[in-house]
Amino acid sequence: MEAPERIDLVNPVVRRRLREADDDWEGYWARAAAELPWFRRWDEVFAWDPPGFRWFTGGQTNLAYNALDHHVRNGRAGHAALIALNERGEQRVFTYGQLQRSVEAVAAALRGLGVRRGDRVAIYMPTGPEAIMAMLACARIGAIHLVVFAGFGSSALAERIRLAGARVLLAADATWRKGTPVDLWRIASDAAGDPESPLEKVVVLQRGGSPVDLDPGRDMAWEEFLARGQGQSGDYEVMEANEPAFILATSGTTAKPKLAVHTHGGYQVAIRSAGAWCFGLRPDDVWWSTSDIGWIVGHSYIVYAPLLFGATTIAHEGALDHPGPETFYRILEEHRVTGVFTAPTAIRMLMRYGTEPARRFDLSSVERVVSAGEVLNAPAWEWFQREVFGGIVPVIDHMWQTETGGPVIGNPYGIHMLPIKPGSAGIPLPGYSAEVRRSDGTRCEPGERGIVVFPKPFPGLTPTIWGDPGRYGAEYWQRIPGVYYTSDAAYVDEDGYFWFSGRADEVIKIAAHRIGTIEVETAFLRHPAVAEAGVTGRPDPVRGEVISAFVVLRPGHDPNEALRRELVETVRRELGPVAVIGEVNFVSMLPKTRSGKIMRRVFKAVILDRDPGDISTIEDAGSVEQAREAWLQMREELQRQPGT
Repeated sequence: MEAPERIDLVNPVVRRRLREADDDWEGYWARAAAELPWFRRWDEVFAWDPPGFRWFTGGQTNLAYNALDHHVRNGRAGHAALIALNERGEQRVFTYGQLQRSVEAVAAALRGLGVRRGDRVAIYMPTGPEAIMAMLACARIGAIHLVVFAGFGSSALAERIRLAGARVLLAADATWRKGTPVDLWRIASDAAGDPESPLEKVVVLQRGGSPVDLDPGRDMAWEEFLARGQGQSGDYEVMEANEPAFILATSGTTAKPKLAVHTHGGYQVAIRSAGAWCFGLRPDDVWWSTSDIGWIVGHSYIVYAPLLFGATTIAHEGALDHPGPETFYRILEEHRVTGVFTAPTAIRMLMRYGTEPARRFDLSSVERVVSAGEVLNAPAWEWFQREVFGGIVPVIDHMWQTETGGPVIGNPYGIHMLPIKPGSAGIPLPGYSAEVRRSDGTRCEPGERGIVVFPKPFPGLTPTIWGDPGRYGAEYWQRIPGVYYTSDAAYVDEDGYFWFSGRADEVIKIAAHRIGTIEVETAFLRHPAVAEAGVTGRPDPVRGEVISAFVVLRPGHDPNEALRRELVETVRRELGPVAVIGEVNFVSMLPKTRSGKIMRRVFKAVILDRDPGDISTIEDAGSVEQAREAWLQMREELQRQPGT
């Protein structure tokens, strides 16, 4: 980005880094890449053949080698690499040496199944050691992993396997969610039985205690799978920087998934750099990302980036509030966690329980908390930073996407933390270019809402969509010709800080005024009775649209007309008369994607009484049928309320 014209809030150290990156963009990224080991240095930093591009062409590397072998060879074999926890109280710890040996065993087993460089391997497992070993093993031998969140229904899993052309599926038979076992094997088996499935072999990790039915020609147990590695090499492949390491579907706010591609070279440069610049990651960290490996956050900041630094990473399987809200804080205390990556959804969930659970634990080891997924609303930020962490620990918002691999806009904590503006994602990090533009491609003025675009690529940006390069160009680089279209709406203030207001297609237009869904939801959260809020626009013959709100109340508050009026007045006080509320609907839950994003198109479907399309990615629904039941539940709750 160009250094902000107004620099009162930008520290001179940050300003210098921004200008260094702007003056010598390729040189800046070359210096960032040099922080990692390479088998062979690149011939060319960047080559652009729009819409595609290549980073570090000719460079030879391996993502898994740099995450494990490099540290073992440099004397850190005995340092804790992975602490694996689950909601049932189980714990396993792996040093770098132990994790490397385990990954080598899985790599040899994959070769024993006939998996070779460039083959796709689907992984349908919860966040646990075997899944992480499988990811690293695939990268180690040059196979391309596709992790599918362990909770998607069989149709969603089968579709992703077909799109990727995966030959092998590694699955678990069960996981647990708030103490309840979830049958993953039935879902995996159904998906594998799809008549169009390219799968040849399915491996199941049995952990549920009950036997599973195996197709003898297709399926095998994990132990048999590992035995296939006998006589096979577990060594790493030397990969060219632009060879794919993995593909990952976008999180499901659109109806048809897109498989973003991330490479061995550019991806690791991006997540390692952003880990240093944005999060201040370092080798002595005990780092906990509360995400799931099924999402890009889990890939980048549970697995790969912490291991690239030689840090200790925590992987937690299950709900953060099971068996109670103290679970989150207990993990922080017991493992002396220094850095936390979480999501606004998790913070708002903890907020519903109040601060009492937090006060029972020593949180003094925590140095910083970062949050992403959606905008961290100011009320949630204020509660977490000021009440939970006493105003001592910074809670920092930032923005990125599946397609970007890692953070793009944030507060450069690892360089020099800037003043936090609650509700803002921060500024573009050094080396990144981001602008807000109108639909005609012209730049917006400060304070004017538009579409966030990236004028040029960066190493972590997906260079294509797997199997659909035409869609990549059409949806990302041609909607506003010549720039990458993020589909996110925002404005930039006079200090260069970005303020996101939701997806571009979710902006509500009231009497020619544009208002972001995030802004309205934040206003609702200002009321002490509100735990969560989601909004959408409803057609109105006079104003074009008005706001339809769905509100989840905190314990101890009951829906009534007086409360409705209070909530409407709260929003009007925060946003002014432009925020016209059509109705306030009290609901018991909000529909969310598996990564925690509110699925506002489900609200729209409920209001307009129409089918919402593919809602198989809705949170806490293991199949399309269960997802549709959640949609029906919202409709029924709406129909029971007065005036509907």
